[in-house]
Amino acid sequence: MAEKALKTSVFTWEGKDKKGSRVKGELKGTNPALVKAQLRKQGINPTKVRKKSVSIFSAGKKIKPMDIALFTRQMATMMKAGVPLLQSFDIIGEGLDNPNMRKLVDEVKQDVAAGNSFAASLRKRPDYFDDLYCNLVDSGEQSGALETLLDRVATYKEKTEALKAKIKKAMNYPIAVIVVALIVSAILLIKVVPQFQSVFSSFGADLPTFTLMVVALSEVVQKWWLAMLAGLFAIIFAIKNLHKHSEKFRDWIDRTALKMPIVGDIIYKSAIARFARTLATTFAAGVPLVDALDSVAGATGNIVFKNATNKIKADVSSGMQLNFSMRSTDVFPSMAIQMTAIGEESGSLDEMLDKVASYYEEEVDNAVDGLTSLMEPLIMSVLGVLIGGLVIAMYLPIFQLGQVV
Repeated sequence: MAEKALKTSVFTWEGKDKKGSRVKGELKGTNPALVKAQLRKQGINPTKVRKKSVSIFSAGKKIKPMDIALFTRQMATMMKAGVPLLQSFDIIGEGLDNPNMRKLVDEVKQDVAAGNSFAASLRKRPDYFDDLYCNLVDSGEQSGALETLLDRVATYKEKTEALKAKIKKAMNYPIAVIVVALIVSAILLIKVVPQFQSVFSSFGADLPTFTLMVVALSEVVQKWWLAMLAGLFAIIFAIKNLHKHSEKFRDWIDRTALKMPIVGDIIYKSAIARFARTLATTFAAGVPLVDALDSVAGATGNIVFKNATNKIKADVSSGMQLNFSMRSTDVFPSMAIQMTAIGEESGSLDEMLDKVASYYEEEVDNAVDGLTSLMEPLIMSVLGVLIGGLVIAMYLPIFQLGQVV
């Protein structure tokens, strides 16, 4: 039964209702005959039933973390509205545009329908649902407050993904401009400079040093541009491969990133925000502090904070207060430590950590906006010097010729 259920597809149908009016829509089923039978039960006389075609662009669409965040938010809303779990899967699945996400939801539904718990079904798919996610859903099922826990997980996923998007925004803009600048410069050196070079050869006069340098650079690029491009792709591939398979390289990248000017501060604050947000979410869900720190260690996204969190876990296990252990790591800022201390003293640790997370998320947002504002004139200056320099180098001989004449 489970194998057949997995083969359900979406069918588009057209027909007439009891009043004779033409109606159409979509319905999930295993084959057209069963879909027609379902429609007749609803008082609809189907005239056309066909399998919904999938766009070649959407067929290979990857499942992104934001898709999981949206699914979680929709599940939380359905559960709060009192919709049964299995029916919630059906409603959400039918509204999804991404076929791969629709398939994932359907697979989870079939597992749950076969008698597995929601958390156990999610654990079978670690590529999409991490330990933190599964543990919180499990806590919700055990305590009978699944809708509350799903709401917390949805908020956590939304905020962490929004934070990641801000970091990417800070990185992508300058990278995109630099790539465009390199492409424009390459076109000038390969196509435009040789045209000027043929003109200069008829002058019969010595060219300025700056122009000679650009001409020499153009000749090198013309001769080796294919090798340079291949080398660039090889370096990018090597770095990606090294980052994927070498833990030492990843750790070095993490430590180096924190020391970078401006960008390092953004990464530092985002790591604190993730630490506080994850700990607040897990602790509020009733997860013991020591167990919660396990999830936090993997969620910070940086080896420096992961090591600090593991040290904190060992200290807390031995009876030390959380704020004292945080201070001993020399990683966390005073504000985060003081807010944690207040939370421990007042018994509202999750609320204080949530405020710490919100504060540093806002700090990251402001820092990204400031960086973008700073980068715009800086990048324009670099582009002006780079491309303007090439243009000036080409026109210098013409200016000198005009002065001689």
